[in-house]
Amino acid sequence: MTPSTHHYCLITPCRDESAYARRTLESVTRQSIPPALWVIVDDGSTDATPDILADYASRFDYIRILRRDGSTQRRVGPGVVDAFYAGLDTINLDRFPFLCKLDLDLDLPPRYFEILIDRMYANPRLGTCSGKPYFPAPTNRDKSFAGPLISEACGDEMSVGMTKFYRTTCFKQINGFVRSVMWDGIDCHRCRMLGWIARSWDEPDLRFIHLRPMGASHRGILTGRARHGQGQYFMGTDPLYMLASATYRMTRRPYILGGAAMLVGYTHAMLTRHPRYDDPTFRRFLRNYQRQCLIKGKQTATQTLTPPPQ
Repeated sequence: MTPSTHHYCLITPCRDESAYARRTLESVTRQSIPPALWVIVDDGSTDATPDILADYASRFDYIRILRRDGSTQRRVGPGVVDAFYAGLDTINLDRFPFLCKLDLDLDLPPRYFEILIDRMYANPRLGTCSGKPYFPAPTNRDKSFAGPLISEACGDEMSVGMTKFYRTTCFKQINGFVRSVMWDGIDCHRCRMLGWIARSWDEPDLRFIHLRPMGASHRGILTGRARHGQGQYFMGTDPLYMLASATYRMTRRPYILGGAAMLVGYTHAMLTRHPRYDDPTFRRFLRNYQRQCLIKGKQTATQTLTPPPQ
């Protein structure tokens, strides 16, 4: 069977998301181009999440629920990717030109996937892309666009981890996601190594609400930022680039402490000789790219160091 040019598959790992699930489910089912298939992997929820998912699966035939045993401790990063692959293993990926790893704590604008698909067809080198996440300010109690929203300030040269929209051929060529805490950074850099473009846009029709701010660990946002710093060390991030990144994050909420926690996580991993991503070629590419970003700026470095497509 020849897949439709607009066929896309969503795979959503989730666990105990009853506070946000309906908001995400509503925003996806109201998309101008709905998914051909949406596999939601319930990774052992103990709250009302299974009941919410069952309700929507009974009303939308493209929603499929996969229930996993939740007896193991939650592992942010590797655990999410493990759940994603549990869903991926149930589908024939060749049926879908596009694939998206999607979180269950988002509120997407109605033309979100339509626009991303159009951008993919407009640029054959575009391998992965996304919109930009915003989170509600404390005064915005109903978490709507009517009140103040705060940008998570993600770089234009990356697709964001909570909604990774991929061209299937690119996803296969980079060998998918690594099962580590920096899976959502390594993938974009591997795209660049192989001549693909990773991109995100801060435009009104692509801005979405992240109901749980970036780096907000299930144990607290500072733990999440420290984990991010540890992940940067694992990935192979250059120390000077890490210092610059953490300094910038100190200007965002939570002020000072968020960036400081990133440095603590990175430094601790370095001093304790934490394992590193076992791909020396990748780490050399990453450090060269990051140093060029510091010298030339991200936009110029990205354009200069992305090789022609293979």
